[in-house]
Amino acid sequence: VQLQASGGGLVQAGGSLRLSCAASGRTFSIYHMGWFRQAPGKEREFVAATSWNTGRTDVADSVKGRFTISRNNAKNTAYLQMNSLKPEDTGIYSCAATVRWRLGYRYADDYDYWGQGTQVTVSS
Repeated sequence: VQLQASGGGLVQAGGSLRLSCAASGRTFSIYHMGWFRQAPGKEREFVAATSWNTGRTDVADSVKGRFTISRNNAKNTAYLQMNSLKPEDTGIYSCAATVRWRLGYRYADDYDYWGQGTQVTVSS
């Protein structure tokens, strides 16, 4: 599975961005897709995840009510809609996919494939 993330950029606080993660290859084997982010000097953290088959979603408490994850199976693409952005949302956002069934999806080790990161910068 190959993942290609896009959609990052520079936005003012309160603004919105939509990230995309296009999957190719053995996409039929994907169980979950997730988004993680890493700010300078901080550890990578879970942002959101979606079940590839059922569409069930989960988001981190820090972004709940502001970020929404979705997927379009026909386009083999997952999205992260980010609204009401804050400076603390700044970081490199990476998408990931797991092709093995796991109970969890909130940790980086739960994922098998990663796309390159896309930079999100929120100015105050």
